[in-house]
Amino acid sequence: DGSWLAFPDDSRPVVQLLEENGSLPLPPYMKRRIADETDRERYQTTYASQPGAVAAPTAGLHFTPQLLQQCSDRGVERTELTLHVGPGTFRPVTAERLSDHVMHEEWCRLPESAVRAIRQKPPASRLVAVGTTSVRTLEAAAAATGNEFPVEWQGRTALFIRPGYEFRAVGGLLTNFHLPGSTLLALVAAFAGFDLVMDGYLRAIEKQYRFYSYGDAMLIL
Repeated sequence: DGSWLAFPDDSRPVVQLLEENGSLPLPPYMKRRIADETDRERYQTTYASQPGAVAAPTAGLHFTPQLLQQCSDRGVERTELTLHVGPGTFRPVTAERLSDHVMHEEWCRLPESAVRAIRQKPPASRLVAVGTTSVRTLEAAAAATGNEFPVEWQGRTALFIRPGYEFRAVGGLLTNFHLPGSTLLALVAAFAGFDLVMDGYLRAIEKQYRFYSYGDAMLIL
């Protein structure tokens, strides 16, 4: 799309340069452009461990170690996957038709432990994705393997999930309230239905819910 990444003439690894000179990538809609120490703690989930994303998987910010333990105590099985969120996640839809929007590729991985958990899932249980990043990873893996999840899967995906998409793997979604005109909102509308999502957003506004990264969330089952 004409975007470029420029780096200095330096022999050190790019990751090292970013760690030494970069700052925490707060979303562009936040008025506070420079992250402080509070953000370094709060804009991280308690479980994410693989560096490489330009944004936190913000639906996961709602989970504390105590809440995760409570879920486990109630019989909720949990597994982890990786998607390196790219700059395109903040890129609004500018095309007149939604189908003309082009997604940036993102690298994702479904480790063996996640594949095992999915394949051993009882038929009556539901696979609930925490965040749109998890949805894209699971659906990309399902599409690439014909729902025959192998021992492990990884690859790059530019999957754009929008209304009309038929979900292969995900049966539930926990997600924040997203920006209008975003691909994330299109994904949620594809999963739950446009009218239901818009009704939910109107109710959230009436109840003065908080939107976006540090905001509230909805659970869609």
